[in-house]
Amino acid sequence: MAILTTANVSLAFGHHQVLDGASFTLQEGERVGLVGRNGCGKSTLLKLCAGLGSLRPDAGQVQLARGASIGYLTQDPDLDPEQTLYESACDAFAHLAALHEQAHDLAHDMAEADGEQLDRLMKQYERLEQQIEAAGGYAVEHQVEATLHGLGLTDNLFNVKVADLSGGQKGRLALARLLLAHPQVLLLDEPTNHLDIAGREWLEQFLRDYSGAVVLISHDRWLLDRVVCRIYELVNGRLEEYPGNYQQYRQQRAERQLALSRAYERQQVRIRQEQAFIDRYRAGQRARQAKGREKRLERFVRDEQLERPIELEALNMTLREPARCSDVVISAEGLAKGYDGKPLFAGLDLSLKRGQRLGIIGPNGAGKTTLVQCLLGRMQPDAGTVRVGSGVEVGYYRQLHDEVDPNLTVVDYLRRFVPNGTEQEARDLAGAFLFSGLEQDKTLGMLSGGERSRARLAGLVAGGHNLLVLDEPTNHLDIPSAERLEDGLRRFCRIGERRKEKAGTLILITHDRMLLEDLVDHLIILDGQGGARLFHGSYSAYHDQRDAEAALGQAAPGAGAEAPAGAAPPRGNGGRGEGGSKAAAGPKSSPGRARGSGKAAGRKAGGRNGRDAATTRLSDEQLEQRIVELEGKLAEIDARLADPASYRDPDQARSLQQQRQELAQSKQPLEAEWLRRAEQQ
Repeated sequence: MAILTTANVSLAFGHHQVLDGASFTLQEGERVGLVGRNGCGKSTLLKLCAGLGSLRPDAGQVQLARGASIGYLTQDPDLDPEQTLYESACDAFAHLAALHEQAHDLAHDMAEADGEQLDRLMKQYERLEQQIEAAGGYAVEHQVEATLHGLGLTDNLFNVKVADLSGGQKGRLALARLLLAHPQVLLLDEPTNHLDIAGREWLEQFLRDYSGAVVLISHDRWLLDRVVCRIYELVNGRLEEYPGNYQQYRQQRAERQLALSRAYERQQVRIRQEQAFIDRYRAGQRARQAKGREKRLERFVRDEQLERPIELEALNMTLREPARCSDVVISAEGLAKGYDGKPLFAGLDLSLKRGQRLGIIGPNGAGKTTLVQCLLGRMQPDAGTVRVGSGVEVGYYRQLHDEVDPNLTVVDYLRRFVPNGTEQEARDLAGAFLFSGLEQDKTLGMLSGGERSRARLAGLVAGGHNLLVLDEPTNHLDIPSAERLEDGLRRFCRIGERRKEKAGTLILITHDRMLLEDLVDHLIILDGQGGARLFHGSYSAYHDQRDAEAALGQAAPGAGAEAPAGAAPPRGNGGRGEGGSKAAAGPKSSPGRARGSGKAAGRKAGGRNGRDAATTRLSDEQLEQRIVELEGKLAEIDARLADPASYRDPDQARSLQQQRQELAQSKQPLEAEWLRRAEQQ
């Protein structure tokens, strides 16, 4: 049943047409994504759906099912500055507090009533109790605390006034209030802003379990891939529908664009042929025929001509050849840093070799930027040594933009970074980073924050550095821009190429899980409590191993859950996966180098107490075979989920997702046992 519908909605601000016949239907319990370039009107469409303020469509209709509730997360939340964080979060249950007040008053009246009046009051009280139960009952404190904790708002912030919170904390508070209100239609506009990876994972699971319908605007491709079952793209004010998740949307969009481009080119050939005939015979003996064909061509162009498909330009750019540097780009031993008695990291050893791609992840405030500053020699560590290799030329992108000349045009700014400094090379580079037409001749002072970020990143990628250090580079970037950055970094690092001699080295701080997955091959994980762990492998390999260790820790309470495993489980071929190389151990609570404790901790974690006896009795061959079988079944379900036809039946799609979840849960203890045995070898 449809719970929200927009039909041919149009809206213009002055001469700027934002929406031009946008239509979509949202079913009960459905989760859809809304994507498009920055400024294309996505937020405006959600505001129209939410009925905020005086904003109304110029034409068309927005219909919400009778009695349905709707909630909208704005990027600029309106909060009472005098309330504490906890009080503000509890306001999500203001209606419940009113019901409790009514129940209290009714109980007082019942104490003084008798006879028919008491019977009538008792029936009212029973109905009120049912309403209270439906609205959350009497144990809302647990829901409030769990939601705040899930979004990274800890107990020490509960009594802080809203006025004293940072912008990021206010954004997370607004999201918490909306999630606690649990409307039947949830409209989320960039909910992952200000969330670290743990917060994004919590939100992802919350949305997967959410019983209501969700419309999600997000630049987080990983989140879209795992939450939505349909995507709408807003292009030129109209919505184009794609069944499936984000990866399926990309594939379908490419196929659709190819078909449209071919149809457009065929039509253009026909128009050119007709126009050539008309021009040739306009004044000759066949002038009457030419005149008739000209009228037919005019009608055809007016009524049937296809619009030129909007397609991103091909990645056409020339990178300056980086100078060769030493084999070891950065080495660190026993690195430690803290502030005001609070350790950020301690006992960290690192040897970053030329061509490696290192991701640094951890909670907000864990010290990721501080670690980079120490590695680059721009900040003095409290302990340990750092050596930067010879010939290393660093390109550093900070969260706070460096000063750039606002009077330079985009092309003039980029000319200093391209190999020969020519205007054409600069325009090719600008086009590769999605500056097209007149945008290339805009001054940097006229650009938005996201556009300036693109210009600076384009210069860094092409500038001939052999080490790029990027601190949250996808902040303020829309999805196409983030994907272009990723393409540029793949060229810089020569990912997928056989010859790696001149591959660049990358250090990447980001909460963008898709960017991490597609680029990095090593990770440093800061836990926010002073611990640092080095993992050799991709983000997904780390994620899988972390989940396996967590499952093992739950099975054996008190075991060393934080100890790194020495190898990753087989990934469907009986061998090691991408994350299968050894990971250095994280630091202990006392100062010292992060090394040498992996096997001992692994043996401790692998103690027999609490493990599945049936799993431990399996031989190595049987264990590996079981994992491979489960991987095969998971691959079959993934193939079915990749088929857009699977999402035409929401029940079938949910069933497949449930089957996949059950198989993944069955695989976890097997992988944990495999990891334990690998540690003992």
